[in-house]
Amino acid sequence: MHVLLVDGLNLIRRVYAGVPLTGTPETRSESVVNACLFSLQRALRSHPASHAVCALDSDQPGWRRELYPDYKKNRSPMPEELRDILPDVLKAYLTVGVRSVTIPGLEADDVIATIAKRVADANGHVTVVSTDKSFCQLIGFGVRVYDHFADLEHDRDWTRERFGVEPEVLADLFALAGDSSLGISGVRSVGVHTAVKLLNDHATLEGVLAAAGDIAGKLGSKLRDGREDARLAKKLVSLVIDAKLGINLRDFRFEQ
Repeated sequence: MHVLLVDGLNLIRRVYAGVPLTGTPETRSESVVNACLFSLQRALRSHPASHAVCALDSDQPGWRRELYPDYKKNRSPMPEELRDILPDVLKAYLTVGVRSVTIPGLEADDVIATIAKRVADANGHVTVVSTDKSFCQLIGFGVRVYDHFADLEHDRDWTRERFGVEPEVLADLFALAGDSSLGISGVRSVGVHTAVKLLNDHATLEGVLAAAGDIAGKLGSKLRDGREDARLAKKLVSLVIDAKLGINLRDFRFEQ
């Protein structure tokens, strides 16, 4: 079994941004739908799968926003034009046998992570199509993460070279250094390079925080003051791998 998990809006918004702003609204809508469909079909050809799922974010406020109101506060909303076109894009996906799924209150990331973990645990194979670096957390579970636009697999070596840590501690890195794309600050004034060094010295976020009392100077003080901020950030950046989805993967079987 090989399951292709498409980060729906990650793919669609990037394709949409590349469609020229020309023609009438009707012809532009058609161009966007065709471009999105072509991109999906290219992914299907590149990663032949027995099952395919296009996961989308829920419109309902998620648990991260409830826990941290500033979550994704600087993220640009979906363009109104694309919001109007989106149903047609998903209908086009359905014509080639790819169903979409939206779980109330969950982001696509958690839907994808949960499915990926279940498939990997059952000795299946998973390819996640997304440019989102958060999915590199899943590489430790034997999941492939593929940047469709760069035609590049984000594997263990890529993650280590790009971030300086192994996939298993990527969430710890973001918890310490923050993630500006999500509006998460982490520990104040602790940057990526410092966070990498701390994790190389102490293995995990909890290892770093346990050692904070022995770290001299401003850095030790910042770590001690930022303990709870770091732990909150870790919750926010970690993918949920045990969400209750209420779906059956058999319904997403893909016929070549």
